[in-house]
Amino acid sequence: MRQIFLDTETTGLNPESGDRIVEIGCIEMVSRRLTGANRHVYLNPERKGNEEAIKVHGLTDAFLADKPKFAEVADDLLAFLEGAEIIIHNAAFDVGFLNAELKRLGRQPFHTVAAKVTDTLLMAREMFPGKANSLDALCRRLEVDNTHRTLHGALLDAGLLAEVYIRLTRGQDSLVIQADDASPGNRHAVPERDLSLFTLPVIAPSADELAAHDGVLAELDKASGGKTVWRALAA
Repeated sequence: MRQIFLDTETTGLNPESGDRIVEIGCIEMVSRRLTGANRHVYLNPERKGNEEAIKVHGLTDAFLADKPKFAEVADDLLAFLEGAEIIIHNAAFDVGFLNAELKRLGRQPFHTVAAKVTDTLLMAREMFPGKANSLDALCRRLEVDNTHRTLHGALLDAGLLAEVYIRLTRGQDSLVIQADDASPGNRHAVPERDLSLFTLPVIAPSADELAAHDGVLAELDKASGGKTVWRALAA
């Protein structure tokens, strides 16, 4: 399935109060490889931008004045997105704005266009519970270079999201690594071994090592205010 990383910038935080989309960025990936097929548009929101929002993305009313309206790009955008899995960070926000724009045009809601919507914020919260999971925080945690991100930008953020997603989903189902041509006829025969014939050495710690270990545990116990589990179990 085609996967498309999508991000928007807006005039404010609430589409229900009339805030509009001012920028859309989309980046396509197929088989975990970016294809180079992108969509990126600035939009005239037909209303003034919120000063706080402008501080975030830097898109002023003057800059957006001569840009196309959403109605002018809707057909091309929807054709590009149709049938793909759309991957968004904090999907409820972007989908809410896209649905508001589509409703103004009398179009069907966004879920009828996308085959699936995946929210990487929800993925990150499951993987890193209790931690900051903003796009910037994930970039730092997963070693994605975002040093060039001084302002939010839809296409830039969609690209960063693609890098983050690859790292969030890079696990493997098996520890066995096979070559691409590893058909049954090409597999190497692995001789069986009777593991009971092996004697594994057990290396006992020295007195100094035991003392050092106890010292580390004592420091951890002190730092936790005496709440370490092993002390409670020993008691």
